[in-house]
Amino acid sequence: MNKKVGLYFGSFNPIHIGHLILANHLVEFTDLEEVWLVISPHSPFKKKASLLENHHRLELVYRSLEKYPNLKVSDVEFKLSTPNYTAKTLAVLEEKHPELHFNLIMGEDNLVSFHKWKNYDTILERHDLYICPRITKKEVPEQFQNHSKIHFTDTPVIEISASLIRKAIKENKNVVPLLPTEAWNYIDEMNFYRS
Repeated sequence: MNKKVGLYFGSFNPIHIGHLILANHLVEFTDLEEVWLVISPHSPFKKKASLLENHHRLELVYRSLEKYPNLKVSDVEFKLSTPNYTAKTLAVLEEKHPELHFNLIMGEDNLVSFHKWKNYDTILERHDLYICPRITKKEVPEQFQNHSKIHFTDTPVIEISASLIRKAIKENKNVVPLLPTEAWNYIDEMNFYRS
């Protein structure tokens, strides 16, 4: 049986304790043996001043996961052409790691529109989905409600927003409790999000 790895996609700009709590919960309380935080690259088409460069976000996540042996960081999408689709990322990872079985972690809100994703049916054929609840409930399409490949988890619902953290840092507010210590130390040392 191949090791089950959950893929948690995000810009992690910055990574915060909400991300860690969710990823750790999935490793401890589901059959996922590892969770990889897959960092979305800076799109060359979208100039977002508030988005840290890829290598800085990679470093933030890397430092934050050092104490968690079953949580890993992945920069696989940095090397893919944009715009990229999740189906492509999954295909690349499967080819690189045939010994692993990859699964998608997503919020319930993403499941609502999952049928609009490129090659969503192929994704469901080859991978399981682990769905995290959200505060705002939306109607999940019937085709996904009792699907054998879709697992609804009881991960804690944590409403911490990275944009709120960035804004607070800019306003010189104390955000230390919201971030892994290693992430905060790096942000502070590098003077990120202050201007």
